[in-house]
Amino acid sequence: MRDEASGLSEQGEVDEVDQDAAVRRALEAMLMVALEPVQPNLLAQLLEVPTGDVERICDALAAAYESDGRGFALVRVAGGYRYQSHPDQAGWVERFLLEGQNSRLTSAALETLAIVAYKQPVSRAQVSAIRGVDVDGVMRTLQHRGYITELSRDPGPGNAVLFGTTSFFLERMGLDSVHELPPLGEFVPGAEVVEALERGLRGAPDLEVPGGGESIEEPVAEVEPSVAGVLDADGPLEA
Repeated sequence: MRDEASGLSEQGEVDEVDQDAAVRRALEAMLMVALEPVQPNLLAQLLEVPTGDVERICDALAAAYESDGRGFALVRVAGGYRYQSHPDQAGWVERFLLEGQNSRLTSAALETLAIVAYKQPVSRAQVSAIRGVDVDGVMRTLQHRGYITELSRDPGPGNAVLFGTTSFFLERMGLDSVHELPPLGEFVPGAEVVEALERGLRGAPDLEVPGGGESIEEPVAEVEPSVAGVLDADGPLEA
């Protein structure tokens, strides 16, 4: 009986170790993709384990990373856990952000930057509504590269952060102030261009030639006849 009890105890310890390993891997995966610090009670609810177990495993992970000399750390901030670069690597991180991120902006980043430039001060939600897509990642990239910055907060509900362009943006654009941005009207096509595009999209219907001949294209009039022009036309009108 003693041997059987000992075996059950060892099996229980093995199951506990396996559970801790599974929780540890899940915590690493979730915290890796989290944008903000995650509260331990939320992690515990998601993993269906006690909050104390989450805090214990996170603390063990943080100690293990520090012991291994990793370039990142698991820290507790504002009551939650998140990954961040190790403080002693700040110099390399700063160099990467300032010098290693000078590649050309994507079309999505350029569109977002244009909206901020012309609509500033503007919130993330307003930019997202104009573009029709989530812009959180693009806004962070523009902010890290120094093109936009936080200007103030919206006095309305939620006190959303309002963004605007920076002096670095003006320098790169060769402008003295945002008032020198070209008017948006310069980028809007004229009425004749829009009309030509609409005609091209509509196309001209084909006319059937009586007697089985080949079809011919109906000529497009330069100006569509008005009602008054039809009534003044020569010849009787059929009832």
